Amino acid sequence: GAICQAYYNSTSDIHFMLNSSLPHEDACQSIKLKCHSDLLLGTIFSFFISSQAFFPFIRIKKVIQLSLPEDQKLSITAATVGQSAVLSCAIQGTLRPPIIWKRNNIILNTLDLEDINDFGDDGSLYITKVTTTHMGNYTCYADGYEQVRQTHIFQVNVPPVIRVHPESQAREPGVTASLRCHAEGIPNPQLGWLKNGIDITPKLSKQLTLQANGSEVHISNVRYEDTGAYTCIAKNEAGVDEDISSLFVEDSARKTLANILWREEGLGIGNMFYVFYEDGIKVIQPIECEFQRHIKPSEKLLGFQDEVCPKAEGDEVQRCVWASAVNVKDKFIYVTQPTLDRVLIVDVQSQKVVQAVSTDPVPVKLHYDKSHDQVWVLSWGTLEKTSPTLQVITLASGNVPHHTIHTQPVGKQFDRVDDFFIPTTTLIITHMRFGFILHKDEAALQKIDLETMSYIKTINLKDYKCVPQSLAYTHMGGYYFVGCKPDSTGAVPPQVMVDGVTDSVIGFNSDVTGTPYVSPDGHYLVSINDVKGLVRVQYITIRGEIQEAFDIHTNLHISDLAFQPSFTEAHQYNIYGSSSTQTDVLFVELSSGKVKMIKSLKEPLKAEEWPWNQKNRQIQDSGLFGQYLMTPSKDSLFILDGRLNKLNCEITEVEKGNTVIWVGDA
Repeated sequence: GAICQAYYNSTSDIHFMLNSSLPHEDACQSIKLKCHSDLLLGTIFSFFISSQAFFPFIRIKKVIQLSLPEDQKLSITAATVGQSAVLSCAIQGTLRPPIIWKRNNIILNTLDLEDINDFGDDGSLYITKVTTTHMGNYTCYADGYEQVRQTHIFQVNVPPVIRVHPESQAREPGVTASLRCHAEGIPNPQLGWLKNGIDITPKLSKQLTLQANGSEVHISNVRYEDTGAYTCIAKNEAGVDEDISSLFVEDSARKTLANILWREEGLGIGNMFYVFYEDGIKVIQPIECEFQRHIKPSEKLLGFQDEVCPKAEGDEVQRCVWASAVNVKDKFIYVTQPTLDRVLIVDVQSQKVVQAVSTDPVPVKLHYDKSHDQVWVLSWGTLEKTSPTLQVITLASGNVPHHTIHTQPVGKQFDRVDDFFIPTTTLIITHMRFGFILHKDEAALQKIDLETMSYIKTINLKDYKCVPQSLAYTHMGGYYFVGCKPDSTGAVPPQVMVDGVTDSVIGFNSDVTGTPYVSPDGHYLVSINDVKGLVRVQYITIRGEIQEAFDIHTNLHISDLAFQPSFTEAHQYNIYGSSSTQTDVLFVELSSGKVKMIKSLKEPLKAEEWPWNQKNRQIQDSGLFGQYLMTPSKDSLFILDGRLNKLNCEITEVEKGNTVIWVGDA
């Protein structure tokens, strides 16, 4: 007797295919029974032949009957980051084929995944160590019967992490004091305040108020009795965190230790902008726009004969050329000197240049990988970018002599590195394992292991005709957004999305084009397309769902973008965009879409005067609680007040100061 195998196709027919090695093939293939289409909507699917009398040559070997209770078609599972999790497939049935699991339409069973590697005899999906990358939708079905499918929404909760500002302050009676609290977690934490261990809510008055959804305690006209330890508490489903901000109220004649400490700290080394420009390095305090220090080009490196910017042949004036800088734990600043083939290290404590590290020729881009305490250096080899390389400086925050080491070339190809991307850590995501290398004119991403600095695999983007130009990452679902280079006609293809769980391309990010930027909390994706003059904003939910974009039309030609936490709402961000051609800065409140221009900030450096990257006008924020932003024009610096949303001051006679770093409280 012949064996026929039943399977569904998309037209709801059942076909009976003969096992080809047996006789009666023609007879068996000609059998085609139409199913009642309503069956597809039911919960029990049976696959069998009702009467064998008509087909005596067919032996019915299997009856497959699958069921999925109506109330289990959609299942929601929550887990806390770091735990293990099991997603169980509720499809039951006699002789059920093996269960197949998919995420973003990619089959997981056949992938050799580190963290999703055991599908169990019962068809369950095991996640050994949950991260925020794992959040999102998973579907399961019996192999060959995809019409019967169950969807799992997997939520990942993260306990709150809290920061307060300032940690302590001294105020004289009669002035205003403000204590701020920033908390991140998934879902967004609820905030509360205690004073000396007692809830302050009953004590709220005109003088003592809570602002910005409870994230700020505002005390007007402070009195001696306002002295105390103010504890901010953040809670969500996954846990609790707290931190203390201390307030001392005493008149200036009574100098207590706290008062002295606070005054010294207030005039200390933290909370400064470092600006690298033609005439050296300026350290600037943003509140009063005061210079704290000027490191001149002729200044010697600490303990060495080398000068900060040696005089070049043919130059009448000793001047500096800088490209890229990074802040290393508020302890050091690393900055490239592309014409001198080296990186300088500035010590924040002493405000001196303490070391020069030789690199490959023309170093143009730095990134500090905080997870592994190493600085990555991209060098071009020549100004024409003929032999680019990647090097790494390890133990970056250590007080040791530093040197570079080369990364392993991808396929023995050093000379094709066009750029690299390493996601930045956040308050709640403190470790990054992987980065990507972009090769010149190649429609692919090369994935690298940051720990071993070695190549892992290639993610092909050819099917999407995308040569990557820029990347952004959100930990909400672990998505990489890839901005593509314009094609030969000048058209920009839509962004491509890559899933960090499977390293697979999911598809296009709708019709969104341009350079992607993600807010520090991972919730906002802002994409800038200069060709169309379009800024598009998308919100990413705590389930990793990417919502529809809202559009802002602008002819500013955005050069750079900075995110600043909102001063009026907790868990919200504003953006500031500098212009590569004009004198305005764009301000957008992301929660409402409200737009404003800050005007008259003078003309930026011309793009041809800034060959090192596309950002000929940088804009630099001032950290988690920072009120100020800095953006340079051709020969001035502008400090913006983000709280009041206006210009704070202009500092003139700062030529080509387009490398700016913020140093917070060390």
